[in-house]
Amino acid sequence: MPSSDGPSAADQQLIDHAARHRLTVTAKQLAGWRRAGLLPGNIPGGGLGRGRGSTSTPPPESFDLVLALARRAGRGKRPRDLALLLFADGHPVPEATVRAAFRAAADSAALPGEDHSTRDGLELEEHVDHVIGRLTEAGHAFTLVPARARRIDERIAHGLGELPAELAEMDKNTEPTPMTPQDASLAAVTVTLGGTMSMQEIGDLLRAMNPGMPAHPFASLVETTQQDVPEAADLVMSDDGSLTFIPEGNARDLLRGLADTASLEDLTVGWRTAQQVREWGLDLCERVEAELDAGQPGEAVTEWLHGRGWPSGVSVLETLRERHWSPSSRAFSALVLLFQRQMYAVLDGLAPGCQWPVLETPGVLPPPIRDLILTAVRLETTPAEEAVG
Repeated sequence: MPSSDGPSAADQQLIDHAARHRLTVTAKQLAGWRRAGLLPGNIPGGGLGRGRGSTSTPPPESFDLVLALARRAGRGKRPRDLALLLFADGHPVPEATVRAAFRAAADSAALPGEDHSTRDGLELEEHVDHVIGRLTEAGHAFTLVPARARRIDERIAHGLGELPAELAEMDKNTEPTPMTPQDASLAAVTVTLGGTMSMQEIGDLLRAMNPGMPAHPFASLVETTQQDVPEAADLVMSDDGSLTFIPEGNARDLLRGLADTASLEDLTVGWRTAQQVREWGLDLCERVEAELDAGQPGEAVTEWLHGRGWPSGVSVLETLRERHWSPSSRAFSALVLLFQRQMYAVLDGLAPGCQWPVLETPGVLPPPIRDLILTAVRLETTPAEEAVG
């Protein structure tokens, strides 16, 4: 702590270190960063003798951290965002602070119609009913297709491209029942708070996220799992079609658990993958728009058309919904990706090889997510054309 006599000798070392790098750091800033858990305290040393106090020295990692904080910190920067950014850059932020920042990211995910008062003192079923009631009363609706994706879909639909026939033929559902935005909002509340969703509901949601597509092969794959692979389906589904291997309860509690238990290496992988997925999605949009502007639909438009029928298209929509992507949003995405990888691993243990070759088909998953999942499941090397067939 700074005193009326000025900074301690240890703090002065850090201040001088920053100055040598043309950065200004004050004793007050050092104290604030320590209170926020961003900077470790100085290491106590021996006494000076004769009532002259004691000595202390900065931990070795403090020198690099002080430089990073001086460059990153600024008005409006929340400590937990700084913790995430510095951690992602490889700086030795205290582990407890990093995990607290990831937990806070999970806590920040709010549902329409929900506030902290709706969580207190209610059982799970009562909580779900309460939030759904408020959601319905307020008329909230989930944004199924962000405006940018909708514009691209419309431009392609006006004659510049169409769904490849080989994909259209893969949709076996002749009477689909896509969700409305209101239905999707209710489903999101239910699955977030209760952790349950049937395969049919997942298929309906996927179709609703691509309303202009005449066929949806991935939704069909989900909907027909019980018929296509009944032995595996019996292992992972209940009689009502819900997934038994996904833990029940508030999904945010599961993400908080990951924030506490995942290795720092895994949190880094999740963070990096989340960024790569976003960059991939935005780059695809730009390439598609450039081809449409030139009146020459090519590889990007084809990739878009294929992807809109697969999980890769869902990733694009999720990217476009987050126009202002904060460090907390990125941490939340990282936790979701790690949870998905964990669930793939659990499912692979229950039903090894259950339709996994499909994940290797080009365009099914964004490349960064595909690489992440491949570390969790035991996929056999299968040619893409065999996977499609």
